[in-house]
Amino acid sequence: MTRRTLLSGAALAAAPVAKVKIGIVGGRFGSSFQWHLDPQCEVGAVCDLNAERLQRLSEVYRCPNTFKDFRQMLKHPGLNAVGVFTPAPLHAWMVITALRAGKHVISAVPAAMTEEELGEILETVRSTGLKYMMAETSYYRQEVITCREWAKQGKFGTIFYSEAEYHHEGLLDLMFDDRGLPTWRHGFPPMHYPTHSTGIVIPVTGERLTEVTAIGWGDNHEILKTNQYRNPFWNTTALFKTSGGHSARIAVYWHVAAGGTERGAFYGDRMSYIMDRPEGSPNTVFEISKDGQTVIDSNGYPEGKLSRRAYTEPDHMQSLPAPMRVKTGHGNSHTFLSHEFVSAIVEDRHPAVNIWEAIAYTLPGIVAHQSALRGGETLKIRDYGKAPA
Repeated sequence: MTRRTLLSGAALAAAPVAKVKIGIVGGRFGSSFQWHLDPQCEVGAVCDLNAERLQRLSEVYRCPNTFKDFRQMLKHPGLNAVGVFTPAPLHAWMVITALRAGKHVISAVPAAMTEEELGEILETVRSTGLKYMMAETSYYRQEVITCREWAKQGKFGTIFYSEAEYHHEGLLDLMFDDRGLPTWRHGFPPMHYPTHSTGIVIPVTGERLTEVTAIGWGDNHEILKTNQYRNPFWNTTALFKTSGGHSARIAVYWHVAAGGTERGAFYGDRMSYIMDRPEGSPNTVFEISKDGQTVIDSNGYPEGKLSRRAYTEPDHMQSLPAPMRVKTGHGNSHTFLSHEFVSAIVEDRHPAVNIWEAIAYTLPGIVAHQSALRGGETLKIRDYGKAPA
């Protein structure tokens, strides 16, 4: 008898299923997925403290089973999975609670607020044998799907430098609720929300981020002096060393005079790919001549023979079941995320952005914030490994 069989509730939920019956908690972001369109999924219950958001969940997913208490929703008959789409500081607690109740879990980003919370989720996944997925949208942005495929094919050659940035000016309006009270976003550290950027770089390079030097910037605004996180920064820029000995720049900015963006770039010795910028430049591919030819520039210097072309992404949605080929937020990633989670449960495998990947995307930001608080001190980042085959 194994430890898994002793955990009867978890063992029952971990058994192969023909259909996923999921409960969704969190009516803002949680209502923007297409669980009800997946042929192998049914929304069995919805939960939110706010009556209006709860009604929205019920209408979107055509689900009459509504709850205001998360623990009560977990007891609803037949549920074998839970989607957590609540404020970031609640993610780890809700994930662990749902796993211990015998449910597979998908959670909005970030996975957790501290390294200790990440470690606790990992141990709970191990002890229960259940599936965990972080709903990182960047993994399924159309450009990232393309670059992941190209990297596997070796088209980049060696990616020696990569970068990703997440700019989101205007969050001040979300830092207070309708009563004027601070929300969880009030002064939230930018590097505690790194995964829209790390979720671009890490899946393509296949490397972990192993050490970091980060610099933060703030302007002594009252929000930066009074927030619960004791965070003094609007923006943070981090330079990482990777497990392959390469470099990566991650930038998360809450206050910046530039267009909002989630984008990245990969520089290789055979090919490079630069995602479109908010000022209007398109997705661009650069390729170096395979025959090693050089040309002479206007200053008389030799340079490699390069081709440059704007790149239009193919329709990756064709890989989804027909009912799920709908436009969504975050680069049309939502249907990919929901279908991957459902498929992982039905097929009894770890999902793509499992707990090991979630830690690899989340922890570097937590450590980067500490580096910035210490004035740019270089800090090591623990590698928790990868999911077992």
